Amino acid sequence: MATCAALGTVGRSPPDGRPAAGRGSLRCPAVRPWAGATGSADALHRNLDAIEALSPDHVLVFGADHVYRMDPRQMLDQHVARGAGVTVSAVRQPIELAHQFGVIDAAADGQRIAAFREKPAHAAGLSDAPDQVFASMGNYAWRTDTLAEALRADAADPTSAHDVGGDLIPAMVARQAADVYDFTGNHVPGEVPGGRGYWRDVGTLDAYHEAQMDLLGADPVFDLADPRWPIGAPDTRGPAPVRSAADGCVVGAGAAITGSVRRSVLSPGVRVDPSAQVDSCVLMDEVRVGPGCVIRNAVVDHGVELAAGTRIGVDPEADRARYTVTEHGVVVIGRSPEVGSAQLAGV
Repeated sequence: MATCAALGTVGRSPPDGRPAAGRGSLRCPAVRPWAGATGSADALHRNLDAIEALSPDHVLVFGADHVYRMDPRQMLDQHVARGAGVTVSAVRQPIELAHQFGVIDAAADGQRIAAFREKPAHAAGLSDAPDQVFASMGNYAWRTDTLAEALRADAADPTSAHDVGGDLIPAMVARQAADVYDFTGNHVPGEVPGGRGYWRDVGTLDAYHEAQMDLLGADPVFDLADPRWPIGAPDTRGPAPVRSAADGCVVGAGAAITGSVRRSVLSPGVRVDPSAQVDSCVLMDEVRVGPGCVIRNAVVDHGVELAAGTRIGVDPEADRARYTVTEHGVVVIGRSPEVGSAQLAGV
């Protein structure tokens, strides 16, 4: 099931009647946990009362497994101006990759959606770029009344899989009430050469690792720290003390490095002990890399402790016997109290 990273409502005036400035006010409803929902549409339906309590004019729904920068106000402007029931944001992708995405066929006007097909074996190219297709980004702008009607109808349909992309959008296309928004036209401050239109689907482990590597280097393809359009999360921990080598890395707040780290992403609270070596890795929150470890080309889950002398990404056969290894050779270490030679001796 595709869940949502963000759910926002847009109203021309707040519930207390005071006028909102500019395009309107953006508010995020207090949503219930979505665990147990049978699909993304079911998850939204479970929170419909929270949405409607804010009396918004429009609802923005964003997917959780993609990396990109976007000013959603620009999509909303098109959505409002066109009077669409729903507007689907789309990114241009090579036509040979159409089988990996939900593909949008635009009508002659280039904006109304004529057809929505999930991972088609054959696809037609865009009128202005025959070698490309529109791939759904999983981002939607809905008119609130249209969304409520669609969710209630879907919830009452026993044949539905209760998925926004698989069920709600095709139904809206059939009503000629769905538009496409071309992400190519979305502009944000601080765009770097080659970085405009950046979008990565991180639905696989290899794609996740590759997207993390895009954050690194002196001129990263995707720069989290650009002050003109920053991306981050609040963290009360102090700056990361680096007392050894850290070459081409992104280091989160509260991390402590006394070993050697190269081309890696270290989340908040990570600790790399003396004489440890980390290369081309993604270490999630509170990971500890013990003294003398050698960790290469790996993704390590939250809170994992790598015991002193652990070697990962050095012996491919040993890694496959103990861990998950992706098609591209990325070693994935799942959540465990401790990972290391002593623990694995009996495996």
